[in-house]
Amino acid sequence: MSTTPQLAELITRMRSFIDEEVVPAEPVLAAESAEADAALSRLRDRAKELGLWALGHPAELGGGGVPFLDFVHLNEIIGRSEFGMLAVGSVSMQDTIMMYRHGSDEQRQRWIPPMVAGDILPSVGLTEPEVAGSDPTLIATTAELDGDTWIVNGHKWFTTGAQQAAYCTVFARTEPESEPRHARISAIIVPTDTPGFEIVRSIPTMGHDPSDHYEVRLTDVRVPAANLLGERGAGFVVAQDRLGPGRIFHCMRWLGQAQRAYELMCARANSRYVHGSLLADKGEIHRYVAESAAEIHAARLMTLDAARAMDAGEDYRVRVGLIKFWGARMLHNVIDRAIQVHGALGLTADTPLERMYRQARYARIYDGPDEVHRMSTARRLLRSSEAAPWL
Repeated sequence: MSTTPQLAELITRMRSFIDEEVVPAEPVLAAESAEADAALSRLRDRAKELGLWALGHPAELGGGGVPFLDFVHLNEIIGRSEFGMLAVGSVSMQDTIMMYRHGSDEQRQRWIPPMVAGDILPSVGLTEPEVAGSDPTLIATTAELDGDTWIVNGHKWFTTGAQQAAYCTVFARTEPESEPRHARISAIIVPTDTPGFEIVRSIPTMGHDPSDHYEVRLTDVRVPAANLLGERGAGFVVAQDRLGPGRIFHCMRWLGQAQRAYELMCARANSRYVHGSLLADKGEIHRYVAESAAEIHAARLMTLDAARAMDAGEDYRVRVGLIKFWGARMLHNVIDRAIQVHGALGLTADTPLERMYRQARYARIYDGPDEVHRMSTARRLLRSSEAAPWL
């Protein structure tokens, strides 16, 4: 897929910033300390100085106004570092898109400008510990309307960024008798300083303690009726307008991570001498390199095709379903091979690979587990022979 000269120049500048300024700061940024906060603040200021801040946010919202398909390409570069999104102000894009499409004028004016400026962060309360997150129709959190006030009660977890967020979009059961079941859930904006909104803990995950994933309880939380985001019972429509483009953004960032792991693997193979020759001379390493290159290239073409379909207003659901589980598998495979080529070094924090590997394992679960994406995609393909993405 070709790029314009303007986009190519922007990609070059973004690559320089991520590789030369964000990546070297990773050891400090990962420490979650005052020093890390200061380092991130410096990077954000630098991104603004370089004209790389909030590029994908619409211009009318105060962003850079880069078209969706162009920003997909940029996200591949941003994804080379897990801190890239925070450094260039793209971390809130899914939420600004969701609010721009479904929010009232008052909601947009209150929340979108500070999000685009990087002054506040959002969070989303969807997953619950008591019910299967892979089936959101089972959401047990409730919201009842009492006059002009919603009363919200529930238990959420893996509410990413809740501790730092200014508000949480809580998905709750408001229409318990509606059919189909997908019409029972609504989205409600809950400021995190509302009485009854409690951060229970940061959930330790795969060596990350504390992590950025939080358990949250909502006990008789009262917010105005006007905090409804979208229509009553339309929570799934609201969520999909966040998750659809978000999955493409994820997959492009995964490509950036996989490409970086691939580069590290090749560099190690070309420099490590063992059993009479360089690793680069071993047949098994040839297989690792070739298979990784093939998987990255295939995932990249599939992801760009899904982005093209979404940008063109076509039915993109099969394409996005395919790239979600294929891209997650690709990411895991490539990083796993890179660790293997590094040997014991790959298991240490002396390279970024062990942290990347943990993030890759998350990818097969968040925004829908692989099994659900395979199942829903297969059903669409079986219902219509014309649903195949190559037709």
